[in-house]
Amino acid sequence: MARKTVRDVSRRDFLLGAGAIGTAAVSGCVENVRSEPEGDGGQVIVKGSSTVYLISDLMAEQFMGVDDESATVDSTVTPENNVNVTVDSTGTGGGFKNHFCPGASDINGASRPITEEERMSCGDNDVEPIEFQVGRDALTVAVNNEADWVDCLTYEELSQIWRDDGVERWSDVREEWPDEPLKLFGPAPTSGTYDWFNNNVVGEEYNHTPDHEQTEEDNIIIQGIEDNPHAMGYFGFAYYSENRDRVKAVPVDDGSGEGCVDPTLENAQTGSYPMTRPLFIYVNRDALARDPVFEFTAFYLERAATDLVSEVGYVPVDEATRDDNLAKLMLERP
Repeated sequence: MARKTVRDVSRRDFLLGAGAIGTAAVSGCVENVRSEPEGDGGQVIVKGSSTVYLISDLMAEQFMGVDDESATVDSTVTPENNVNVTVDSTGTGGGFKNHFCPGASDINGASRPITEEERMSCGDNDVEPIEFQVGRDALTVAVNNEADWVDCLTYEELSQIWRDDGVERWSDVREEWPDEPLKLFGPAPTSGTYDWFNNNVVGEEYNHTPDHEQTEEDNIIIQGIEDNPHAMGYFGFAYYSENRDRVKAVPVDDGSGEGCVDPTLENAQTGSYPMTRPLFIYVNRDALARDPVFEFTAFYLERAATDLVSEVGYVPVDEATRDDNLAKLMLERP
């Protein structure tokens, strides 16, 4: 019999086919019907993107039932089930290199697609990454609240600021701007946000400047911008959303004719904001053979189309993407 394609497997087929090992995880039912985990089977390890971390961390809380008072969906797993989901922010590239591809984690959050080099590294360790989109982000450039001179930045201006042979002072960007040195704060090269910004904004013909305060902690970027009136940084929209009173988001013009567009979830939803990007999780296919990993992934993918994602500051996937994700999950489980 020919193998079904993803489109051939509907969400209803998934819910029925998941049976005793997965139905509770995707239906919102509180009944625990999973097989009992053995040994380290009760552990799900998630690494990767600091951007996707906010989604994964909330999904883990909901899945384990440790946030019952604020839960917006029924929890399917309680601490008594002895399933522990740990989520760490390591950066997209750092997660792939140091944890996921060596086989030390089950899931890697990613704010850009996996590279061919990373796939090869995973393959060398018999790790097969399965990609699922779990949201969209409006990557945000921010400045100090006192920087009232800047109300829009073009892609070309951002490239001039952030490339390694770029400008050093605000007045080098526009002569009417202050004759003050730029102070830059941003992600480290292990970050998927860094990679996306470098490829799509700085430009593939240039290299991202190393002359910036590098960190995997987005809150440190926020703090740096807040403390310096001539600072600039960039990060996922969720971190701006949590800190609107501390820094100022800058509208962006990519030269497409849309003009200056604000980073908002609405503009990311419509695609009018130019720095809208997809967010992913990658799951080790072999790890899906373990019930807790399969069930947590199913739980995650089902709820990636709900307000749980917008609750942390990102755009949920649409129902068609959710259904494709769940169908792929069923087909890929060993």
